[in-house]
Amino acid sequence: MALPKLNSPTYQLELPSTGEKLKFRPFLIKEQKILMMAQESGEDVQLFQAMKGLVTACTFGKVDAENSPVFDIEYLFLQIRAKSVGETTTINIICPDDGKTQVPYELNIEDISVNMTENHTNIVELTDTIKVHFRYPILSDMEGLKSGASEMETLFHVINNCVHEIHDGDDVYHRVDMSEKEIDEFMDSLSTTQFESITEFFQTAPKLRHVINVTNPKTKKKNEVVLEGLQDFLG
Repeated sequence: MALPKLNSPTYQLELPSTGEKLKFRPFLIKEQKILMMAQESGEDVQLFQAMKGLVTACTFGKVDAENSPVFDIEYLFLQIRAKSVGETTTINIICPDDGKTQVPYELNIEDISVNMTENHTNIVELTDTIKVHFRYPILSDMEGLKSGASEMETLFHVINNCVHEIHDGDDVYHRVDMSEKEIDEFMDSLSTTQFESITEFFQTAPKLRHVINVTNPKTKKKNEVVLEGLQDFLG
């Protein structure tokens, strides 16, 4: 006789990038085991693969986790986690006023949202005629990095990967037609001001963001702390 099958509850949310309403379910033990093994491995690639697999399964295959923006995947992962193991999580906050005192803080995951910067655009104007169209980073952009890559190496790697099109007047150069060498040479030819315009796109891109206030028990000072990115919310 076949054992009974358990039905998972379903919930609904809005995908930050599109506003599309999406159904999802909590993760199952089999998915949690894969995630825990990836976390224990300490390998980013395994963790990214586990996250993508989990998000795809828990959204019934409606989300293309391979090509979705990181902020979508991180938001989905948090919401799935909330419905799976609890809507609150305790994280340790280091008080900015002395840089060392840790304070436990109970965070409600449902309060966390993706911050959209006003007037943000994925088109960066380098000159009157030359513009670069970027896509948002995806998890796969981080998988090609060498272990121990510096912050600057990571930045250039992500920037180069996210080039979607380069426009020069009426001429359009598509990403599929560009070699890695050509993109490297193009980026190396930028002035400091032009490169700063590109980094601004990434700095103002949508991201998980939440502001909390904690009081340092030693100094009694109140501190405003900004949490950004998935790692901050998982402690």
